[in-house]
Amino acid sequence: MTSEEIKAEYSMRDILIKCGLSQPNRKGFISCPFHKEKTASMKIYEKDYNCFGCGANGDIFTFIQQFYGIPFREAFLMLGGTYEHEKAKDRFAIYHAKKAQEMRKKQEEKDRMKRKLNNDLIDIYRDWIAKSDPLSQTWCDCYNALQIELYHHEILNEKRTGS
Repeated sequence: MTSEEIKAEYSMRDILIKCGLSQPNRKGFISCPFHKEKTASMKIYEKDYNCFGCGANGDIFTFIQQFYGIPFREAFLMLGGTYEHEKAKDRFAIYHAKKAQEMRKKQEEKDRMKRKLNNDLIDIYRDWIAKSDPLSQTWCDCYNALQIELYHHEILNEKRTGS
């Protein structure tokens, strides 16, 4: 397939799905995957995109290149493009890009589980503080543990929002 055939076959929404990102809101915006932000600033059009936060813009090939950090050739091959003399290193590059995406998804799941555990511990310590006599040994231990978990909560959410 040529680059024009690939562009005709895939829309930007298809590329977002391929990259495991969320669909745009009703106005066509998503949170930009190229910088950390609190609000959606990347506008998704039919065949291209533009981020009003970091200035990233381009077509489906540019998006794939930036998202995976790969050159055009690998993005072209990843989307089904073919060169006359495809080499083993091209297949190897596609394999590496897919592995990088899998590793990123695993890390996101691991971070999600850390946040869930942190929230569960905060709830448990708050319950025990409410059940315990004020300034008892149990109350003090739970209060101290709660402060540590609240600190961890702040760190985990800074990492998520990039603040």
